[in-house]
Amino acid sequence: MQITIEHRSFSLSEVRVAGEGRKISGHAAVFNKLSEDLGGFREKIAPGAFASTITAADVRALFNHDPNYVLGRTKSGTLSLTEDAKGLAITIDPPETQWANDLIESVKRGDISQMSFGFRAVADEWDDSKKVRTLKEVELFDVSIVTYPAYPQTDVKIRSLIAKIGEDKAIEILTGSLTAAEKPGGAEDKPGTQDEALGDTPNRLDLKRRQLEIASI
Repeated sequence: MQITIEHRSFSLSEVRVAGEGRKISGHAAVFNKLSEDLGGFREKIAPGAFASTITAADVRALFNHDPNYVLGRTKSGTLSLTEDAKGLAITIDPPETQWANDLIESVKRGDISQMSFGFRAVADEWDDSKKVRTLKEVELFDVSIVTYPAYPQTDVKIRSLIAKIGEDKAIEILTGSLTAAEKPGGAEDKPGTQDEALGDTPNRLDLKRRQLEIASI
């Protein structure tokens, strides 16, 4: 069965590190708040959307959605997930590693203050008149502290690129395995055309992670 993983991000100035316990806490998602434009529609999360998944799923806390940097895990008790009045509250007990210590320092300084979560929609509801999608229930895969939030615009551009040239060719381009002459349009491509299709610099950094997602769709 093929699974499409979606990502949503929130700006979270309240992400914090508490005392000597080195706990990272905050909210990975908030309820009843409209998202930005996600490509022709907006989205909000209904209270209770995470209620089932946080009791059953084995969720990881990651840094920049990178599975090589695991901050915590529900199965091991180092990641706690609860629904409160505001949204999906998280508490992470990070490992005693140099990279985790460096991340904590960046969070303390406020240099990193955003989170993203990866999910699959189990039940949703559409208000076509307002072009609003409400997530009623989701399957949660990970919560991630991120340097750059996931860009919905990038998802849209990737889907457009795949529709235009085909999935296999798109994956080759994203993984950098084609030369300029082999890309769609060949040598006639204008400078910067491919960069525009894949987004600006922060988006292209995020695409490295999304390559695997596209390959699994």
